[in-house]
Amino acid sequence: MSSDRPRRTVLVVDDSALMRTVISDVVGGFDEFTVIGVAKDGLDALAQVHALDPDIVTLDIAMPGLDGIGALGYIMSETPRPVVMLSGAESHGDVDLTLRALELGAVDFVRKPQAAGARQVTEVRERLLEALRAAAVVNLRGVPMLARPKHAEKRAAHGTLGARAAVAVASSTGGPRALAEFIPALPADLDAAVLVAQHMPRGFTAGLAQRLDAQARLEVTEAADGELVLPNHVYIAPGGQHMTVAGAPDGARVHLDDGAAVWGVKPAADPLFASVARTFGAAAVGVVLTGMGRDGSAGLLAMRGAGGGAVVQDRATSIIYGMPAAALESAGADAVAPLGDIASHVATLLRARRAARGTA
Repeated sequence: MSSDRPRRTVLVVDDSALMRTVISDVVGGFDEFTVIGVAKDGLDALAQVHALDPDIVTLDIAMPGLDGIGALGYIMSETPRPVVMLSGAESHGDVDLTLRALELGAVDFVRKPQAAGARQVTEVRERLLEALRAAAVVNLRGVPMLARPKHAEKRAAHGTLGARAAVAVASSTGGPRALAEFIPALPADLDAAVLVAQHMPRGFTAGLAQRLDAQARLEVTEAADGELVLPNHVYIAPGGQHMTVAGAPDGARVHLDDGAAVWGVKPAADPLFASVARTFGAAAVGVVLTGMGRDGSAGLLAMRGAGGGAVVQDRATSIIYGMPAAALESAGADAVAPLGDIASHVATLLRARRAARGTA
């Protein structure tokens, strides 16, 4: 980074004095960022935000008194700015709180090191730099804070016949928040399988699937290797594994693998999209949501080349416009839409494809 560009200021919030020191030292070692202050709990964080006006806040989730979720709510409603959550993620409750923070407007999350040793600090350093860089370019006005999700009242039965159509979805930074609006908006009679590659580490995607399942009219689960791909069912790629689909005598089946990361991430959307193009051809729609980088652009091109449809999230509602912009440049799209309209565009494209096959 150019030396004449001011560093972004960061407020570090954690109830552990040791962790405040560790995170501050890591952030202080980056050329692009500088620690402007520290806070020991949620109330202290709010006072420091108003006093210091930091560009970015790193916020511990589990703190006594006003915890990270409470502090995040105040920050995003009173003085919005990019927030990166620091999560221990050792229990189901921690995972659920982390996902709730992303729905409330946090840009990203980073697992805290479990110790202050050199190896643990090195592991968190790269991930924290990635999250801070995303926070530095975030579009805070893109998507408003999500209200507490309502539980779905009904869900379509999918039967036991394999899906004849599919929707493939790519999402990264800002994705959990986007998915929490997009997936529940899909109709109960979609008559297609939905396959999601959300950039997320191991230990979080099962919780993401459970939260979405409670909100959606379709059934949502973390994908399992070898399972039959059913219509009106949403499959979330497990963190740390690539998900693809392939034809079988009774219909398409899920394949999971621990292969090399693609674009530095696993799961990645490009392998999923390419497999959907091969398996479902023109009976598929690709969707690229918010995120950094180019994942999904080559895959969307493959889907369009096989006759599939394409919907790309617009700039105004993308927390990070990198992936949608790259997909649009590489593959084009049938629709470039705000987040709230994407589900209806997907349903329309699927109906048109069923009608063209004479199965409407």
